[in-house]
Amino acid sequence: MEDGQRMHEEARVSDGACVRVPLASRALTRRGFLAASALGLAAALAPALPGCSTSKNVVVGTAGDEVVDMRLTFFGFKYEPLNVAAIEDILRDYMDEYPNVSVSYEGIKSLPYYEALVKRLDSGSGDDVFMIDHDTALSFEKKGYLADLADLPTISTFSRLTLDQMEAGGAILYVPTSISAFGLYCNTDLLAAHGIEAPRTLAEFERACDAFLADGVTPLVTNNDISLKTLAIARGMAEVYAADNVRERVAALSADPDALAVQLRPGLELVERIVERGYVDAGTALDTEKTSDDLDQFATGRYPFMLTGAWASVRVHDMAPDLAYEVHPYPVLEDRPVLVVNVDTRVSVNANSAHVEEAKEFAAFLTQPSAIERFANSQCSFSPLEGNAAHDDAPLQPLAGAFAAGAVVGADDNILLPVWGALRQSVVSLLGGATAAQAEDQLRSLLAEGADAS
Repeated sequence: MEDGQRMHEEARVSDGACVRVPLASRALTRRGFLAASALGLAAALAPALPGCSTSKNVVVGTAGDEVVDMRLTFFGFKYEPLNVAAIEDILRDYMDEYPNVSVSYEGIKSLPYYEALVKRLDSGSGDDVFMIDHDTALSFEKKGYLADLADLPTISTFSRLTLDQMEAGGAILYVPTSISAFGLYCNTDLLAAHGIEAPRTLAEFERACDAFLADGVTPLVTNNDISLKTLAIARGMAEVYAADNVRERVAALSADPDALAVQLRPGLELVERIVERGYVDAGTALDTEKTSDDLDQFATGRYPFMLTGAWASVRVHDMAPDLAYEVHPYPVLEDRPVLVVNVDTRVSVNANSAHVEEAKEFAAFLTQPSAIERFANSQCSFSPLEGNAAHDDAPLQPLAGAFAAGAVVGADDNILLPVWGALRQSVVSLLGGATAAQAEDQLRSLLAEGADAS
């Protein structure tokens, strides 16, 4: 099957399965974009495919009669309609500038996305351009899947924070399109009704949670992926990133599983305390998907707090237009809150693509200022370019002030261990009843496995 044609003949769903979608046989063209939202695609397929869910998939393709010289495919984990619309606009602009090229985008929710991505690249049928994360980059670099992007003309426009991440391994193997932030969503009406202000310290947060528990309200909505692991990172790594010798501190943790596990122990202890005190319903959290079930819960207006990424704010607006809320840095220390960020939505070029140079040309277009501004703002994220322009979403303004004061990097490229994935598994164990000591041992083992694999 040809690279571009695959995008039109299959749709991948949330469990990684494929649904074949029959289409008329015709050449791909640069115009006539089809942007199928998750619900729209599901509705189109439902009559023919009963019981098969496509609710986590969005495909952007091309159709029409205008033949092109080259077809590029772009695979990613951005599937929300607003994100896909921004990608579609950027692709339209690119194809207007390069009329001989057609680009197709396919998006899947993150966890099944990475399973599909690995299978595609391992089988030699990888897309020309794809999104990666910290842990995947470590693995793909060793497999030789990532092209060096150091010669892209846009590299010099990135901020110092971003370049510190991109250049960590020497070669530049990805270009980011955003800096995502993680925060505590606060239902301001519910807090005000209880005479509580948005918490800034750990003591304030715990007092607020205790007050809601006393009224029979579970205080905290969390998902089973990023919520509690980023909270643990905030608590465990805050003093590292606040140190004058932060580079040396991070370097000391870079390839030392024991030291990193010990450093994160206070974060694991905080998660253990949150679970033990009932601030979160652990059973519900284990089944709560990121940017999906958690938002459904918070949008009801019955919960005072939610932990997730700032990018979810646009969904909260849509789901609950009348819900008053703000998003604040994590209140995990005795004297101040902590902001966790990631240099994110990383785009890499397949080193084994038949069109490496053209794919790099597209990556450069994707990271020019006009495209970055459009895409980062669609995700309620900071720009990775010099100046780190903030998003314009009002409830997220407390994060903008915190960003200027400095932040913890959740998945730091200067740490050559799979902390992002390993910490998720340890937090899931805590939700299942493990102690902080057991979670630390598990984390140490998982990090060591990652070190051995390298």
